[in-house]
Amino acid sequence: MKLLSHTLAPLLAALVLAGCATAPAIDTATLVATPTEFKEGAAQWTQAAPAEARDRGTWWRAFADPALDTLVERASQQNTGIAEAAARLAQARALLRSSESDRALQLGAGAGATRQAGAGTANGSTPSTLLSANLNLSYEVDLFGKLARATDAASLDAQARAALLQSTRLLVQADVAQTYLALRALDAERVLVRETVDAYRNTLQLTQSRFRAGDVAELDVVRVQTEVAATESEALALDRRRATLEHALAVLVGDSASSFSLGSADWSTALPVIPAGVPATVLTRRPDVAAAQSSLLAAQARVGVAQAAWFPSLSLTAAGGFASPELGDVFKWSARAWGVGALLSLPLLDGGRREAGVQAAQAQLDGATAQYRGQVLAAFQEVEDQLSALRLLEQQAQAQGRAVASSSRATVLSDSRYRNGLVSQLDLLDARRSELSNRRQALNVRSAQYQSTVTLIRALGGGWDAPGKASWEPAPLNLAVRQQAEVSR
Repeated sequence: MKLLSHTLAPLLAALVLAGCATAPAIDTATLVATPTEFKEGAAQWTQAAPAEARDRGTWWRAFADPALDTLVERASQQNTGIAEAAARLAQARALLRSSESDRALQLGAGAGATRQAGAGTANGSTPSTLLSANLNLSYEVDLFGKLARATDAASLDAQARAALLQSTRLLVQADVAQTYLALRALDAERVLVRETVDAYRNTLQLTQSRFRAGDVAELDVVRVQTEVAATESEALALDRRRATLEHALAVLVGDSASSFSLGSADWSTALPVIPAGVPATVLTRRPDVAAAQSSLLAAQARVGVAQAAWFPSLSLTAAGGFASPELGDVFKWSARAWGVGALLSLPLLDGGRREAGVQAAQAQLDGATAQYRGQVLAAFQEVEDQLSALRLLEQQAQAQGRAVASSSRATVLSDSRYRNGLVSQLDLLDARRSELSNRRQALNVRSAQYQSTVTLIRALGGGWDAPGKASWEPAPLNLAVRQQAEVSR
């Protein structure tokens, strides 16, 4: 009895220690020091549970552009990146079902026939045949939670893939919106440049008439011809850029660049204003942060799986069936056979393989921790970047609007004085160049406002609903755009 107790002591100690074979718990809220508020804006931070499974909403409808709505919906259905992410999610869910099956009862059926002879058989050297049919039952007892932790890790992997699918869908929607808005901004710039070309051509006709009348030298004609050709070259460069954006849009919506086309149109897209009181909880809905968190928790669970590999495993088996040398007697009651068994195995020496597995799992956990922390910090940065960009772009748009109005007035005055012979042609050309440059810069600022708005929406994890209000409230055109419209008239 004393010998038996000494024999079982190491095993009992292992069983006790195995109960503690769990990876240390990780509180993701403490990995990054959460700021109390945004540096840009008045939104307050609060602690909230992740909500990556919530619908991100049709945030693109806030831009009130039917063409954009159609393109985003097409991309959501046909984009190859979204389809690839969906396939990876399906694969992760299949692996989860496979992991869950390891914890279930295993049942199999078999049939066989053997013919043998020799010293190890009942008939000696006389060959004999044995026919059998049986059912096999097996079950691994999850003594220390190894199978449960493996299932938890697979479940968290599936959650990470689901969040990555949401992240991919949001990214594609944002890319479609930004590409479309950049194309519409380019359409407006092309109209502006071609209007300038027409103005230069009118000036060229006037200069040629004055040259034939002997009022100006040939140098004046050549100067205007140079401006016409240079501006036409800029218009063609814009056409080339538009073709490239159109091809990129085709790929995003899952179409062939050879068959996809999007006609030119006025840039009438509304610029939505993000409510100033957006709760900081929207960052908990960022799918990339949720995916990083799920990957972190999965890595934590796999540390426990690797640690549990050191401890005993218990398998229960049972088999029952029939065996007979005659085919007609196989299923007789007298030919029945059965057996039950239990196997307890405990690793002793493995050359360091299990210890290496624990170290690899711990290294994976360390990497996942760093990745999660980096993802959260990047989320803070992206929000702050776009909030500051929108604030400064609004001020820049107002200043640029004043510049457009002044340069347009200068062009009108220079053209009138040139026709009356009060200023030189160089003064008129300089005024036109200045107006074109300021108008194009105003368009670029306006385009940057749209791009930053979309980027901020993506940084916040998509759209949201404000209590008692519509999700979005489209804003009127800013000062720079209104002034530009007045100048163009």
